[in-house]
Order: sequence, then structure tokens, then C-alpha cells
Amino acid sequence: MNHSLLEARGIHTYYGASHILRGIDFTVRRGETVGLMGRNGMGKTTLLKTLMGVVPSHKGEIRINGHVTTRSQPCRIARHGVAYVPEGRGIFPNLSVRENLVMAARPGVGGRRDWTFERALKTFPRLGERLGHGGGQLSGGEQQMLTIGRALMTNPDLLILDEATEGLAPIICREIWTVIGAIRDTGIATIIVDKNFRAISSITDRNVILVKGNVVFEGDREALRSQPEVLKNFLGV
Repeated sequence: MNHSLLEARGIHTYYGASHILRGIDFTVRRGETVGLMGRNGMGKTTLLKTLMGVVPSHKGEIRINGHVTTRSQPCRIARHGVAYVPEGRGIFPNLSVRENLVMAARPGVGGRRDWTFERALKTFPRLGERLGHGGGQLSGGEQQMLTIGRALMTNPDLLILDEATEGLAPIICREIWTVIGAIRDTGIATIIVDKNFRAISSITDRNVILVKGNVVFEGDREALRSQPEVLKNFLGV
């Protein structure tokens, strides 16, 4: 585990009296792309929010870049090299595309500045055509591009994408998946939640399936595709 970027051990998380995550172990290695899968309501978003400190864990330990971040504030976790693209995107609708990107710009861990404003626009040319538009004026696909671009401007070691292509037109989905594949090739570690099993499994190194707050499968794409009963029982595909 010496090459682990993120390590979560024995994580238990509650919403009130509801026990959502039940002793989850979850690891992401440096440069690794992990698909987090499961039907609705199985704990995927809760796990991401727990890793980011948005929802506190009740038991267990989380380490990012070697630092214990259990129950730390999201701002402190972000400083350890994690960028979060939440479900629903979370752009600033009253700021322009340029302002949304520039306000997030900062060096990564160790002072890295691989992702600049110019590189973000090269990755998402569509945003370069709309720099003066308000975030609220963009289409859903453009907003998702903006949110991913803004996350990359923090020069993260780990990018977390919750429902990466939810509600987007197929042509935009293909564009988003192409960009995610390109991000993977840069060496940024990624956690991806999405309902498109085939798209996720085409680019992931490893996949984790949650059922009622428990890990029921962990393995690479070949292991997952070779077990149709797992796909049928836990993903409905």
C-alpha cells in the first residue's frame, strides 16, 4: 500500500439513525482510475461525500497523500490534492465561464501547475467560445465541462466525478468520456460514479460495487465482465 494516494479503512457513516456505510475499505493508488458502481441508494455518493469531509464518518480512518483526513473540513481535504465534481455540478451561475475557471486556479501539492487556464480551454474548446457567458447560461453539457475544467485548475492528484454524464445528450456524453480518458492518461487518479457501466469499465483500472453500504465486488474490468451474474444481480445489466 506504499503507493496508495487514498486509503479508507473501516468507514461507517450515518444519516441520523440510518446506517449508510458499513465498515467500507476503499483504496485509490496514484494514477489509478476506479469505477464506483451500484444501484441508486447503495451508498456511492455518501462514500464520496465522506471521503471529501462533506459528511463525517462515525468510525474508521481516511488518509490522503499520507495525511489523516478523517472528519477534516472539505477545504483542508482539497488542499491535500483532491478535487470534487459533485452530482448537480455546483457551478457559480452568476460568474462568467472565465471567472469560474480563474477563481479555482492554484498550484497543486508540491507547487505543480500542470493545469493552466490555457490548458483547460484546450481540453474544452467549447468553453473558450463562451468565456463571457454566465455559468447559468450554459447547457447542461457545457456546465459539466466547466465543472471538470474548474476542478482541474486546482492541479489535483485525485479527481472525484459523481454522476459524470447524468442527464446529458449522447453526443455530449461521448465528449465527456473522451476527456475523462485523456485526464486518465495524464496520471491524475480518478474516482468515477456513473450509470453507464460500459463507458466506465472501458477506462477504469479497477471497479468497486456497493450494495447497501457494503463492498460486494472489487476487481479489474476483465474480472467484472467475466461475471455476468454480478452485473445482473448488483447492476441490473
